[in-house]
Amino acid sequence: MKNKILLVTNGCTESWETVQYATEMARVMKMPLTLLGVVEKMDIEHPVEDIFSRAVTLFQEKELNYNLQLVNGDTEDILAKREWDESTYLFVGPLGRSQFRHWLMGRSFRKILESVSSPIFYAREARLPIKRILICFSGLDNISNAERIGLEIGKRAGAEVKFLHVVPPVESESLPSMEADKKPEKLMDRKPAKTLKKAQAHAKDEGIESNIVVRQGNILQQIIVELETQSYDLICMGSYFSDPENLRRHYVPNITAEVAEAVNCPVLSVRASPL
Repeated sequence: MKNKILLVTNGCTESWETVQYATEMARVMKMPLTLLGVVEKMDIEHPVEDIFSRAVTLFQEKELNYNLQLVNGDTEDILAKREWDESTYLFVGPLGRSQFRHWLMGRSFRKILESVSSPIFYAREARLPIKRILICFSGLDNISNAERIGLEIGKRAGAEVKFLHVVPPVESESLPSMEADKKPEKLMDRKPAKTLKKAQAHAKDEGIESNIVVRQGNILQQIIVELETQSYDLICMGSYFSDPENLRRHYVPNITAEVAEAVNCPVLSVRASPL
């Protein structure tokens, strides 16, 4: 089944960069694109027609294969009720929600992350062209599909790919040596080290330049530090929502959501395929 892009907007002016990013991805990946406009009750604040007009002009300039759809309702509810499959890549950005609504109902991206099973690109900023991609392992078992899509984008865009693994703080009586402190890769277990080498081999097979980055410390903090100190155009992450029985979401932070809300770099979140 051919992959396709679903770009969703409620007319929020801040989502224009999402439109630009999705348009370039559709061009680079040679995918058809559907622009779904959600006409919400507060449409007077975010007129969908305005962004549709600008988007169509952009699509035509880039010679995309596109179509347009309009629906009524709240964006989060529309996406939750939609049927999803792995061949559809959802692109979504800011929805212009107020701080009061965030407090009352929670942040929109977290709700979308939980209800949408397809790959999700959350883009608040159009970092173009796509030259550097970070694929983040960092202890997540559900990374394989994120790696696959990240490498595919890297190959099509001619981008450099880096694989990041964060070694959590050592919590034992045997403290690491000074040498290990300087080289956190020495603290990696065999499994993540083997996984990283395998990912780098995949990149090499695809003709993609890649490197491995290993950091030590709090996983969320170290991912954000890497994004703040280096320039990336996309970060790819796995999602534990793949397993409905996984209780992790109830007692640990949602790393993907935390990263997406903390940085402007576009974030791709992909669930693992069911076993």
